[in-house]
Amino acid sequence: MCKIKQYTIWLCFLSLFLSLVEAQEQFYLPDLSLKRKIEIGDEQTTQYIPLLLTKRVAVVANQTSLIGTTHIVDSLLSLNINIKKIFAPEHGFRGDADAGEHVDNGVDAKTGLQIISLYGKHNKPSLADLKDIDIVVFDIQDVGARFYTYLSTMHYVMEACAENNIDFLILDRPNPNGFYVDGPVLEKKYSSFVGMHPVPIVYGMTMAEYARMINDEGWLKNKIHCKLNYIICKNYSHKDYYQLPVKPSPNLPTSTSIYLYPSLCLFEGTTISVGRGTIHPFEMYGSPSIQNSDFEFIPKGIEGVSKHPMYENLVCKGKYLGDFGQSFIRDSRHIQLCWLIDAYKNTEDKHSFFTNFFNQLAGNSMLKEQIIKGKTEDEIRASWQKDLMKFKSIRKKYLLYTDFE
Repeated sequence: MCKIKQYTIWLCFLSLFLSLVEAQEQFYLPDLSLKRKIEIGDEQTTQYIPLLLTKRVAVVANQTSLIGTTHIVDSLLSLNINIKKIFAPEHGFRGDADAGEHVDNGVDAKTGLQIISLYGKHNKPSLADLKDIDIVVFDIQDVGARFYTYLSTMHYVMEACAENNIDFLILDRPNPNGFYVDGPVLEKKYSSFVGMHPVPIVYGMTMAEYARMINDEGWLKNKIHCKLNYIICKNYSHKDYYQLPVKPSPNLPTSTSIYLYPSLCLFEGTTISVGRGTIHPFEMYGSPSIQNSDFEFIPKGIEGVSKHPMYENLVCKGKYLGDFGQSFIRDSRHIQLCWLIDAYKNTEDKHSFFTNFFNQLAGNSMLKEQIIKGKTEDEIRASWQKDLMKFKSIRKKYLLYTDFE
């Protein structure tokens, strides 16, 4: 169980108050602990431009797909690469759509390229989408949590490429949560777009490593095999704490929120808010029905981030976690269940606490039942270990970088 001294909690309250007074966006800072420069896949143009020069290219991209400060689509066009179209994941090509929001197909105003949304009912490229394509380039920043839907987008694009004999190229990026593996392993019956594969919540792999696993474990439809290639990062290790230069989605604006996301996203399957509609989403939790709390927040509609957040304009009571998120997760290297257990204990209406979405996020029905029955965090964690060990042995086969173990 989490044990946080009282003075630490008061520091959290003080820090939140100061941040609200300042009302400023919190930007990323470089990870000063790294003495070497990590060179991500898309920066290594000499390695992959020769693969594209004579090809008709589609790019799977969003706002994170930058080479320095220039979008990869603009960079490739400047190098005379024949880009035919753009495929966009959840949140859209520019990353300004709310979670779960419908994203329409369209045309990129800057380049005039066709944009095809791969979120919602059309989550897999069709034969018509790929009829004039020789190779698909995937360049999107992941955050290393099973329910982050960019993984599912990659799966379906790989599957479509395999079915149509089209090359698939990943420009790899570090995983900011790549320094540990933890959480319950998903059971097949709970497979969905927020978790397709038998992996734990935190899997400790980059997208290229994960794609190798999808391919060789036979997870594509009919166990079909994708023509996979990738450009790996230089000077990266799973031991690194890598901080992102661009927020990967509207409600993960800080490194702290990214570190807390694997633990707090489980709240999305409950009646508890994770702070959407505040300037610190995924750094807090609460609801109007929580008791015994001095911390309060009021969700507000924010265009391009959370248009109509849960409990909009209502006072929510709960906890602010932002001040100790980074060091706490780094040191413990675990999914934290204490906050979920605490919220359940302190919610008046326990009967409606869990929604139908919870088991999909958890990847099983057991976690919900364990919390209802009053199991401790240590007891619940012990129930994961057998499946975790099995996954780790599978994971090891596909690693491309020095591991943390």
